[in-house]
Amino acid sequence: MRAPIGNFDRAVPAPDCLDELTRPVADAVRHWRGSVPADQILYVETDPQWADTAVFVEHYGQDLLETSANCVVVAGRRGGETRLAACLALSTTRVDVNGAVRRRLGARKASFAPMDVATGETGMEYGGITPLGLPDSWPVLVDSAVVDLPYVLVGSGRRRGKLLVPGKAFAELPGAVVLEGLGI
Repeated sequence: MRAPIGNFDRAVPAPDCLDELTRPVADAVRHWRGSVPADQILYVETDPQWADTAVFVEHYGQDLLETSANCVVVAGRRGGETRLAACLALSTTRVDVNGAVRRRLGARKASFAPMDVATGETGMEYGGITPLGLPDSWPVLVDSAVVDLPYVLVGSGRRRGKLLVPGKAFAELPGAVVLEGLGI
């Protein structure tokens, strides 16, 4: 199958390649209940040597610069309590951690979660964290610009491989909250 964005050798419906995904991501695809059919979520094999954004775009297609999103884990703290959340914003922006995220979490302070916390809590590899398969108790803050795209390139849970997901599917994830201005 041809990928709807990027220059990938092959795109495979995610339900047909669950063994390529981490367990939490595979489970999310297996139990998918969104209005977008699960077979419209596509997996593409990528080489970690091309992981740097500039090199990735040069190798896999210039259109990916405007259609890629990063998923980051954020820790919000207030009164000795820490609350984790995921944030998804276009890769051409940065997540407004100290503004939009901190306010949404009702936190006094917010920052990127340490790598060991992000990977330990998600069951995913650092650099491959994706909003699919995150703990149900987490808010998943999604920039509205992501939802508006026909397809978005995101991590697959591993550093090798990516998912191509219809943007509107992110609004239907468990705990999803679509926010204007999350990515600034």
